[in-house]
Amino acid sequence: MAKIKDVAKLANVSSSTVSLVLNNKGYVSEATRAKVQAAVTALNYVPSEVARNLSLNRTNLIGVIIPDIAHPFFAILMHEIEIALYRYGYRTMICSTSEKENAELVFLDMLRRHTMDGLIVGAHALHLESYEDIGLPIVAFDRFINDNIPIVRADHNQGGSMAAKALMARKPKHIVQITGHPSVRTTAHEHEDVFSRLILEAGIRLDNIVMSANALRPEDFALAAKKAFDRYPDVDAISSTDLGAVAALREATMRKRRIPEELAIVAYDGTYLTRMAPLQLTAVLQPFAGLGKKAADAIVALIRHEPLPDLTPLPMKFQQGETC
Repeated sequence: MAKIKDVAKLANVSSSTVSLVLNNKGYVSEATRAKVQAAVTALNYVPSEVARNLSLNRTNLIGVIIPDIAHPFFAILMHEIEIALYRYGYRTMICSTSEKENAELVFLDMLRRHTMDGLIVGAHALHLESYEDIGLPIVAFDRFINDNIPIVRADHNQGGSMAAKALMARKPKHIVQITGHPSVRTTAHEHEDVFSRLILEAGIRLDNIVMSANALRPEDFALAAKKAFDRYPDVDAISSTDLGAVAALREATMRKRRIPEELAIVAYDGTYLTRMAPLQLTAVLQPFAGLGKKAADAIVALIRHEPLPDLTPLPMKFQQGETC
């Protein structure tokens, strides 16, 4: 396999001149450029991507921090982000922080050492103090980190309103909402706040089953659904993210509750899970493709020192299913 010094020898120039031609940097006469290009062709020389990126102070690698790649929401979001970044010519390195101590800090250190060009930080960022005055390309997803880091998110105020109105149309007497833990505050929690306000304003009884911090596994949601029915046997409507809604549907079926006649369920996120249960779940749908593209657009703009795209929260959609 030919090396850069072989190209330089054949073209009768220095290796640094070959590098200037290959990277289209600095001044090189047209005659010299032609000799180098002819030598490259003759030797079938393929430039080292690592060496080229080092010379340009870039890696073409972007890190993405998420809580758990096995969680359907983050798996789908990661899929969309990776596609969008690939179209820009970037590769993706995934950091799933679940059950990994200080994994988030490791990725931040890699960014500081220019091992990657930028970082997209998922919803459960924990070490907020580490992002102060970092001055590097970082985009947050569904999480306010600080005033200097842009946020990509959906319109959760709209989403919370959609979920509340769908359940209220069933004229319920007692709604249970399965919520995330308050210690992990994300912009996605806005839908829970809006939902609660609208339900209480309508004079409907509302109780919450609060998940523990970073409870992301299916069995965590199964336990939450069981608690909802055990604590509130008169519940006639449930709101939760997809995993909680599917768990509630399964628990209700085992308890022989008729859906939606005796119990209405609305899911929030709208992943493929809502369309795979025996009954299609009524759901508020997050715009996954739009969110992935917007995150990629924003981080690439920061890396290239270009103006940020419009980061207005993206609109939600509604899936009328068979559970509400």
